[in-house]
Amino acid sequence: MPLMTPEAAAPATRGAWAQWYENELGWPTTGSDPVELLTGVRFDVLELPADAGFAVLRRVPRTGPVAVEGPWMRLWVAAGGADELPGLLDWLEWGDIPLDLTAIGAGGRITAPCPSSRPSGTTRGERGPQEAAVWLRPPEPGGGVEPTLPVAGFGGDGDAPDLVRLVGAAATECHRARLVRARPVPGQRGARRAGEGDPLSRWPSRTPRAQSPEHARGR
Repeated sequence: MPLMTPEAAAPATRGAWAQWYENELGWPTTGSDPVELLTGVRFDVLELPADAGFAVLRRVPRTGPVAVEGPWMRLWVAAGGADELPGLLDWLEWGDIPLDLTAIGAGGRITAPCPSSRPSGTTRGERGPQEAAVWLRPPEPGGGVEPTLPVAGFGGDGDAPDLVRLVGAAATECHRARLVRARPVPGQRGARRAGEGDPLSRWPSRTPRAQSPEHARGR
C-alpha cells in the first residue's frame, strides 16, 4: 500500500495534519491552529536566519529535513543535538562570537510545516497560521526519519550526516550573514568601495582544533 502524503490526502481539517505527523512519522504534536511538533522527543532543530541557512544547504547537501518559517530556517537533527550545540560551538572556537544560531530541544515546540495544499478554514488571499512554515527538504516516512538525522560524533550513525560539520557550517554562515548585513548600503553615507575594508577579508578562517576524544567517540 503506497504511503499517503498530506498532499494526496487533502485533509478536511487541521486535525488530519496532526494525525499524519503522528501516524506516518511518529512525531508527537500539540495544538490545532496551528498544529505544532514537540521537539526533544524524536528530533531537535537548529534555528538560524534563512539567508545563512540557504548558504549552509549549498555547503552541506546532505542534511536531515529542513523547513522555513518567515525569516528563519530550521534544520532537523537527532534528539539531544540541542544540548550538544553550546559545547560544539566552544570546541569549534565560535563560543565567544555572537551568532544568530540557536537550538530547540526538550520541552520546545515548533509550527508543523504545511505542504502547498490549503488547510480547511482559510480562504483565498488569507494566510493561515499553518502556512507560515513550509518544507524545503521534507521528511521521508517510508525509510524512517531518525536514522537520517545529523548526530554528534565524526562519521555519524550509519548514513546520518555529521552534526559537527553541520554546526560548523551553520556558525560560519551565520557570522558571514551578520557581517554582510552590517555593511553600509551602497550610496549610503560612509559606504565602502568594492573590496575596500571588507570585514570578511580580515576575519580569519575558522578551522576546528584537533579532534577531541569526546566528539570522536560520538555519544
